[in-house]
Amino acid sequence: LTGAQDGSVRMFEWTRPQQLVCFRQAGNARVTRMYFNAQGNKCGVADGEGFLSIWQVNQTTSNPKPYLSWQCHSKTTSDFAFITSSSLVATSGQSNDNRNVCLWDTLVSSGNSLIHAFTCHDHGATVLQYAPKHQLLVSGGRKGYICIFDIRQRQILFTFQAHESAVKALALDPSEDYFVTGSAE
Repeated sequence: LTGAQDGSVRMFEWTRPQQLVCFRQAGNARVTRMYFNAQGNKCGVADGEGFLSIWQVNQTTSNPKPYLSWQCHSKTTSDFAFITSSSLVATSGQSNDNRNVCLWDTLVSSGNSLIHAFTCHDHGATVLQYAPKHQLLVSGGRKGYICIFDIRQRQILFTFQAHESAVKALALDPSEDYFVTGSAE
């Protein structure tokens, strides 16, 4: 799966030089993040205008429409994570009201899909990681802060400053004992 500054999203197969599917054409908002769900049957694309779109991967048309697309943040959606069986999605981004980390239910109508919004990260959240064993979200922000959320209780557990500049990367070890942050500095 490839995403570009021009907003295009294309899927390729290892043994074929040409694309299998073009999910989005050039001319859309820049792609900020893309993932497959754990089952590999869906892919999601976040963009610079605050949208998250999700497609079924096994499309037969060359230019399919997403089965779900909604604006998660008013300015940008920078990252997201599929939670559980991909019916729950967490997003990070920047919104005018500082609700910069959100939980969404993909099985209900778009007007009711927001489950919870966390007010955190002045100037926006840049990255997000989901720790399934502990049911935690870890997010990084533009000012170098890290927030850890308990998604079962829907509350912020910890906030601390890890860097002097924007957090650009988060990695979680497989046993979920540690996480590592990387910044713009």
